[in-house]
Amino acid sequence: MEDWRIKISVLWLFWTVAFLVSLVSALFDPGAMAQITAGEIAGFQVTPELILLTTIMMLVPLVMAFLSLTLKDSIDRWANVVLGVTYTGICLFDWLGSLAEPAHQILMHISRIMASALIVWYAWKSRQKA
Repeated sequence: MEDWRIKISVLWLFWTVAFLVSLVSALFDPGAMAQITAGEIAGFQVTPELILLTTIMMLVPLVMAFLSLTLKDSIDRWANVVLGVTYTGICLFDWLGSLAEPAHQILMHISRIMASALIVWYAWKSRQKA
């Protein structure tokens, strides 16, 4: 197994865990439970579509962790570059839209940005070695 594939797979798993830690730690913020009970999270109305979107956001990295170890090299590289750039952009957009968050949430944003950026880096770098 190629070293870059293992690194990328672990980074996708790290991204997912960091996302989950971010969600769980948000429950400890004052007023969070009251917002959830009222059907609102971070100013967004909780809808089936929002729940589906969140589920997809968590499922794609888990699937990519597996596919990173099983796809053909060229497909694997491009899938990781495209999805890594996409997830980096989503994380940056999410972070910039919420700069007034507590330090623990900012740390989790930066962790996810770094993980997805490293996915792009390793996938791109592996392409140059081939």
